[in-house]
Amino acid sequence: MKKISLLFFVLLLTLSLAACGSSSNEGTLKVGATPVPHAEILEFVKPLLEKEGVTLEIVVYQDYVQPNIQLSEGEIAANYFQHVPYFESFTTERGITNLTNLISVHIEPMGIYSKKVTDLANLENGAKVAIPNDPSNSGRALALLEKAGLLKLKEGVGVKGTIHDIVDNPKNLDVQLLDAAMLARTLEDFGISIINTNYALEAGLNPTADSLFIEGSDSPYANTLTVRTEDKENEQIQKLVKVLGSEEVKKFIEEKYNGAVVPAFSELQ
Repeated sequence: MKKISLLFFVLLLTLSLAACGSSSNEGTLKVGATPVPHAEILEFVKPLLEKEGVTLEIVVYQDYVQPNIQLSEGEIAANYFQHVPYFESFTTERGITNLTNLISVHIEPMGIYSKKVTDLANLENGAKVAIPNDPSNSGRALALLEKAGLLKLKEGVGVKGTIHDIVDNPKNLDVQLLDAAMLARTLEDFGISIINTNYALEAGLNPTADSLFIEGSDSPYANTLTVRTEDKENEQIQKLVKVLGSEEVKKFIEEKYNGAVVPAFSELQ
């Protein structure tokens, strides 16, 4: 019986070590990110972090679903792809309770784009309008349409509005919900599309030059570094936090994205 218990203990210990190693081997930090600008910023961070004794492994995701799920399950040590309203909406909907937003890093102003008009005043009556289908970004997109003067929302809903909260739609716009990753790819199918900056950049769009209307730099939608709550004091994570907040990273963001991505470093914990 003692031999069986000992074998069982060794097996549990082995499995536990294997699980830990999946997201953060000694000296290696595995961080999930969407391609642009998050993974690009992390690529710039790599040699800076290497000087701190940490090897950064970047796991690139093409969607907004898997990074939080895989972080929660321990497949990665952190993720960097989302703003706080999306995080709150997603984790509440999925019942995920073990994640924490550690710092904000940058803001990506959301913009209105079109292949059919060069001025929103020329948008046809009944034009199809595409917005992101996740609740945090759809409300944000509707608020942007209201700010651009294209529609009005129910009083007080702000960025939490839905298409059912539209109370005035003078151009009878046909607002449709699409997966955020599809908006830039289907731009020609709509009169206008409201696109997150990361997907606009991936599609070769310049938010400051190509958008017809764009959020101001006072946008509350800062993108964050997210970790498992139990790991927020982890030494490797803290080194990443230090590097992301450095002047080198701030300068890189300002020079590479020329206003399409704005540095917004601040600690949230």
